[in-house]
Amino acid sequence: MSTTIGSFIAGGIAACGAVTVTHSFETVKIRLQLQGELQAKRDAPRLYRGVLHGVSVIYKNEGMRGLLRGLNCAYIYQIMLNGCRLGFYDPIRTHLNSLYLTRSLSAHTDPHIQQHQSVPINIISGASSGILGAFAGSPFFLVKTRLQSYSPFLPVGTQHKYKGASDGLSQIYKTEGTKGLYRGVFPAMVRTAFGSSVQLPTYFLAKRRLVNWFGMEDGTPLHLLSSTCSGFVVCVFMHPPDTVMARMYNQTGNLYSGAFDCLYRTVKTEGILAVYKGFFAHLARILPHTILTLTLAEQTNRLMRRFEDRVLPDRVKGGI
Repeated sequence: MSTTIGSFIAGGIAACGAVTVTHSFETVKIRLQLQGELQAKRDAPRLYRGVLHGVSVIYKNEGMRGLLRGLNCAYIYQIMLNGCRLGFYDPIRTHLNSLYLTRSLSAHTDPHIQQHQSVPINIISGASSGILGAFAGSPFFLVKTRLQSYSPFLPVGTQHKYKGASDGLSQIYKTEGTKGLYRGVFPAMVRTAFGSSVQLPTYFLAKRRLVNWFGMEDGTPLHLLSSTCSGFVVCVFMHPPDTVMARMYNQTGNLYSGAFDCLYRTVKTEGILAVYKGFFAHLARILPHTILTLTLAEQTNRLMRRFEDRVLPDRVKGGI
């Protein structure tokens, strides 16, 4: 395992590679989530009828530029989120293991303890690292959401016309201050805590099961299958708070007084399944995104480890 800083960099690079491929599905997901906002199902328009229809309609009317709106913000957010999530997960897990799985100070260096897998500790570690990343990247996700929801042809939800990422950040700060930049940060942290609490534990659990049950060796096929299992579970857990977050981020003024108000009014007006609007677009995004992120992270971590072994002295590697 790389140092914390090395893992942060490796995780950020891996996530940026993944988001380049999956960003267009994220754009469709957000528009599906905002479509028919606070309208009864019978009255709600269906400008976007699903994943493939959404991609087709956006490409036809707005071109690749429409599908890739907010990609620069997505890069920054992914560096923040997955850098923290992949960079801090193992240090937090190792520290919690040393605190709760042994009373001996030797636990800090005992390989048996370091390798011990505790599901509750893995979940807490994943959630904690995800919350750190969500908080750090929230302003960029806010602007990204508003850029992606904007359409001069088939608008859904509140429309925000920004020239780009920096213009969006500037406008929000000028009109709403720092509080405005962190609008919706609570559902963002809940969303990411849900996803992170199951992503890495599920990934590592799937890896162990595939090795034990099918005798698979460490390599790309194992990483791909483990990532697929992880991505599906993440999407199931994360989508409801993701819908709330998208609506909180995209609102103007105080359409919702808070995350629970948004959830309550959405379910009351649109039905319980409204929290799963855009689920298949989310799945189409998150499966390849998770597969690419975790698979690339395995490779970038190895490269980072080799780099650190060559340039960092042992005392530095041991202390980061």
